[in-house]
Amino acid sequence: MDKLVISGGISLQGRVTISGAKNASLAILCAAVMAGELVTLENVPDIRDVQVMMDILRSLGAQVHRTPSNGSLRILMTDPPVQMPPYHLAKQLRASNLLLGPLLARFGRAEIPLPGGCNIGTRPMDLHFKGLSALGARLELEKGTVVARAAGLQGNRIYLDFPSVGATENIMMAACLARGQTVIENAAREPEVVDLANFLNCLGARVRGAGTDVIKIEGVETLGGCMRYAVIPDRIEAGTFMVAAVATRGDVVLENVIPRHLEPLIAKLREAGVEIEEEEERIRVRSTGSLRPIDIKTMPYPGFPTDMQSQMMALLSTVPGTSVIVENIFENRFKVADELKRMGARIKVEGRLAVVEGVEKLEGACVRATDLRAGAALVVAGLMAEGETRIDNVQYIDRGYFNLEQKLRMLGARIWRAPYDEKTPAQDNAVRKSALI
Repeated sequence: MDKLVISGGISLQGRVTISGAKNASLAILCAAVMAGELVTLENVPDIRDVQVMMDILRSLGAQVHRTPSNGSLRILMTDPPVQMPPYHLAKQLRASNLLLGPLLARFGRAEIPLPGGCNIGTRPMDLHFKGLSALGARLELEKGTVVARAAGLQGNRIYLDFPSVGATENIMMAACLARGQTVIENAAREPEVVDLANFLNCLGARVRGAGTDVIKIEGVETLGGCMRYAVIPDRIEAGTFMVAAVATRGDVVLENVIPRHLEPLIAKLREAGVEIEEEEERIRVRSTGSLRPIDIKTMPYPGFPTDMQSQMMALLSTVPGTSVIVENIFENRFKVADELKRMGARIKVEGRLAVVEGVEKLEGACVRATDLRAGAALVVAGLMAEGETRIDNVQYIDRGYFNLEQKLRMLGARIWRAPYDEKTPAQDNAVRKSALI
């Protein structure tokens, strides 16, 4: 394992291109199992989670190839899976559970080990079970494996007690091959759900209403292929770069973005005093003056995203005054607070409430990423801190950000990757120089 080393205090300047969305890509890769013909995907980020999902599909018998020249993915699965996804792969990411609906719908049976991923709180599968059972599936939990069977799925009206993204996606995919109409009420409205629906329709599905809280699916007998489908840009990666620009009092232009997907974050940054210019596929973020404290409550889309809460906590740690963050989605998402305190932040956590008292500056320190977005928050903190910050557990960051340090270096940041084992100052300087060339 490597570590990230950051020499902070540099104002980020320039342009950065945002990669394809991690969460949309993972769901679409699962949906590709339902296609009876070749699928070609573009704008899929070459990140760890995607690599693991590709390996899972291969383990099921799918042909998966990435074209090095343009990064496109080609996927073809024609035969029933020869085995269930290996546990050592499924435990690495939460999205492995999104294979349940597609495999069940196309082949009548699915066996999925209980998924893993970041430990950010309880993420039960009860809504997945509820929805698939309503479609006629029989689900059991056998020794840590979800076993689902169905002689044939039948459309139904399903109300979700909570607008779960994963449950909405699993039910929507399964319903595409069910007989009759399925209506999902209180459905998740996230852009990634819309992107999945658009891809399913590209395969020949009949999905309407994605992006609202009522999704209607008319079942079809089979799904075909898709010669070309481009995944949407990653709104969380874009948000992370926006926050990093603000934290370093920089001026950054983000390209390959969809501004409306970022409206909750844009509104909060403007409330804090940040200048933001929006165009069709471009956002400019400038922060040269003093910032104001703000309050944040995470909510399902179109509310403020929980995946941006940690990065905002890092930013607010140096904003004069008192900011309050309420985490309504995941109960363990404040672990990053302890790491930020190592850098001098003043944060008090009580349950799902965090009170952030802005300090004049953060100091570089040795810290540890506890999950994907916490790792991104520590990168933001390291960029604005005085001195050198070393971040361990970089494998979490690699799960969701493509070429993060390279993109930051293009904006002027002093950031490099070094082996986990400690080195002498001379050796570490050599690593630093080679990374900055």
